[in-house]
Amino acid sequence: MLKQSILISSLVLAGLTACNSHTNGENNSATDHAATTHDEAKLDEHHIGTLPVEKRVAFMSGHVQAGLALYRAGAPDQAAKHLLHPVSETHQAERAGIDALGFDQEIFITVFKALDEGKPASEIEPQLAAAQANMVLMQSSAGGDPIDVINYLMDTVLEEYAIGVKNGEITDPGEYQDAFGFTVVAIGIATHMDHPQKAEVLRTLNALLDSWPETGPLATSVPTPIVEITKHVADVKSAL
Repeated sequence: MLKQSILISSLVLAGLTACNSHTNGENNSATDHAATTHDEAKLDEHHIGTLPVEKRVAFMSGHVQAGLALYRAGAPDQAAKHLLHPVSETHQAERAGIDALGFDQEIFITVFKALDEGKPASEIEPQLAAAQANMVLMQSSAGGDPIDVINYLMDTVLEEYAIGVKNGEITDPGEYQDAFGFTVVAIGIATHMDHPQKAEVLRTLNALLDSWPETGPLATSVPTPIVEITKHVADVKSAL
């Protein structure tokens, strides 16, 4: 099932780096253009350029995890704007300074091109797995205090979910999906950290992940009330 695949893939997370100007020109599609206003506003909101590298890696990783989950769930149109982060010129602020962390530019270009061409995720599963393996390397290279990064991700989950879900309805699918991706990233970080309450941290994080449907964070989902998300995030922070 998709959630099982997500939990496995959460062991393979990290971030991405800049593509060269030629590559950006090849991959800026109509979807990229449509997402520009939303994404530029988000970059300003999160002050991405001022974040330390490990948090920028985690932030980008959340987008990628959301995109891969949506691609595998058969929603490439919803996955596209999340998977633009490693290949679009729009997201240069996120990638600044992380080009030395081992990013394999070509594999992410391959994944986005396949999505843009309408290929099913099942047809390029080896490439998706390779992208996730590259993310492992990126997270390891980025370093940082895992507790600090998980706390940052939890704050971002709350922020994004509150934008994405209002009055019991999904009003901004992208933000709803981002919150899912950041949760997956946090699980991966927690899996590898040395912490006396590691099992409890993972339990609370997985309880948070269960707030999204087994099929993934699709725009047509019935969202969990924000009060429950807030409680789960508080449980994670308490466990940390």
